[in-house]
Amino acid sequence: MRRGSPPSARRIKRRVVAPVHEFFAATAPGLERLCREELLSPPLSVPGAGVLAGGVVFSGKLVDLYRANLYLRSANRILMRIAAFSATNFRQLERRLAEVDWSLFLPARLPVRVRVSTRGCRLYHSEAVAQRLRSCLAKALGVPDRLPGAPETGVFVRCENDRFTVSVDSSGELLHRRGLKSHPASAPIRETLAAAVLNWAGFDPAAPMIDPMCGSGTFSLEAALISRQIPPGWHRRFAFESWPAFRPQQWGHVRKEAGNRIRGMAQAGIFAGDRDLSALSDLRRCLNTHGLNRS
Repeated sequence: MRRGSPPSARRIKRRVVAPVHEFFAATAPGLERLCREELLSPPLSVPGAGVLAGGVVFSGKLVDLYRANLYLRSANRILMRIAAFSATNFRQLERRLAEVDWSLFLPARLPVRVRVSTRGCRLYHSEAVAQRLRSCLAKALGVPDRLPGAPETGVFVRCENDRFTVSVDSSGELLHRRGLKSHPASAPIRETLAAAVLNWAGFDPAAPMIDPMCGSGTFSLEAALISRQIPPGWHRRFAFESWPAFRPQQWGHVRKEAGNRIRGMAQAGIFAGDRDLSALSDLRRCLNTHGLNRS
């Protein structure tokens, strides 16, 4: 295949869509076990998910990656592992990076956000590693250095004891961004942590919930999504939707399955209040916009 040309549909299916891949759901510290419980439970029901420091590793096909992004409430982002190799000098690193068929995983001619972490490696300079990766991507995909206003995709490289793991970010914006709130807030809590707190507190949609100092309404909004079984990613888009391997029909089927699970608000209700009337007005507008206000 000519360098820079798009991969064939057959190659994408054989190399990306059909195989089982390893994924990593990154979480905030302390949320790993909760994330694993989510993966093991319906509607995800992923077998064999394992807790690691900073997240949960699991295996599945591309459609399982779609579902994980859509349903996980406690994860920050979902990474797909695409390469693993050893390198002890920059020449080896450059050769191994060039062996990755980037066109199977990343869209051409879009900026890429590169993140590198190293621990116990002879190639300890993370920015030098990142520079080699950017150069490789520029040759393989025609990635520009900067393209203002263009969406970014992410490539994560982790090196530990000279062993490199390369992953692509399937989420885009962090998953705590549910796509609901557009109003600002002072000292907001992330939705992923709010979901964890509700879980640990034993939130029951059949019982009333009172949020007397709701602020921007993070707890109330998260509780409303849980009560109605609306997936946390229902109102947003994901980085995988720009991938060469993205299957819109398969994604549409996943969303249809999720839509069939959505139900009406429980009669017990969620009651939010605050002395900041402007915050309440913003929250009410958000609820009405997304059909979450029972009244």
